[in-house]
Amino acid sequence: MAEITYRQAVNLALREEMRRDPTVILFGEDVGRYGGAFKVTEGLFEEFGPERVLDAPLAEAGIAGTALGAALTGMRPVAEIMYIDFCTIALDQIVNQAAKIRYMSGGQVSVPLVIRTQSGSGRSSAAQHAQSLEAWLCHAPGLLVIMPSDPASARGLLKSAIRENNPVVFIEHKLLYNMKGDVPDDGEPIPLGKARILREGNDCTVVATSTEVAKAMGAADTLADEGIEVEIIDPMTLVPLDIDTIFSSVRKTGHLVIAHEACERAGFGGEIATRVGELAFDYLDAPIARVATPPVPSPFAPILESAILPNAAQIADAVRRICLRGNVNGRIHTYQAGTGRDH
Repeated sequence: MAEITYRQAVNLALREEMRRDPTVILFGEDVGRYGGAFKVTEGLFEEFGPERVLDAPLAEAGIAGTALGAALTGMRPVAEIMYIDFCTIALDQIVNQAAKIRYMSGGQVSVPLVIRTQSGSGRSSAAQHAQSLEAWLCHAPGLLVIMPSDPASARGLLKSAIRENNPVVFIEHKLLYNMKGDVPDDGEPIPLGKARILREGNDCTVVATSTEVAKAMGAADTLADEGIEVEIIDPMTLVPLDIDTIFSSVRKTGHLVIAHEACERAGFGGEIATRVGELAFDYLDAPIARVATPPVPSPFAPILESAILPNAAQIADAVRRICLRGNVNGRIHTYQAGTGRDH
């Protein structure tokens, strides 16, 4: 394995797939000579040239529409929409066109299209450049939605997305670009629709996405010192969702916490909670808890932005709350909030 950044992992996946398949093309705002707003596409223009790495104007609907046209005529376009907030400008092309064409053609036409976009807060990008809108996209039948949380998953999932014959929205979090991690040398794609268990535990299941995965791992370390063993699940793909892995974990632990950065109201955590409640309710020993952002626009001021974002302490508190009087590791816990002690 090699240790590389999340940014390098995405770049590597793009480079490998472009070398493997000449129909893979890239375009978007500043993806060419400049190397992308987040420097993810750096060096690709020099290697593959202007016919396969194309700079687009500031026109998100045009970017999505052009990518759709290219996909329908035999190419495998990877189009970048610089911020997920700007997908709103292209929703007609993404949701009403790309997501529906295969169905409306009776399966005669496939749409091998990837839209890479960046989501999330943490850089004082303010209300119009820091949203987490994955739930909007998950709501549209026909779209696949991916949220990698580390370099290895970013590389492997992007390779699978590019080879997929249906439209995929690939969501990268801005704060993950500098994250380092081990990436396998074999370069194999990671199958879509299969969650991974990052940490095993018997007391509480935590399902976390994107940046919340690392925070959940930190919370699990804290809770382990208190005798609470947490199982961490990273879905990786929201559509398709590997609900079976989540069910199996909940049946074992009897408790579920869901953590995501998006607004709690109508966030994707509600979908997970509902499905578990419908099909695994009898295994739950306490209500399901969600850790998410309150329903407010993302503030520009760093201190206010930090105040609304979920963190490891909140995830740990949610686990303690639902395990409050549960039988954890053979002991009865009645956690006293703020003391770090159970009684």
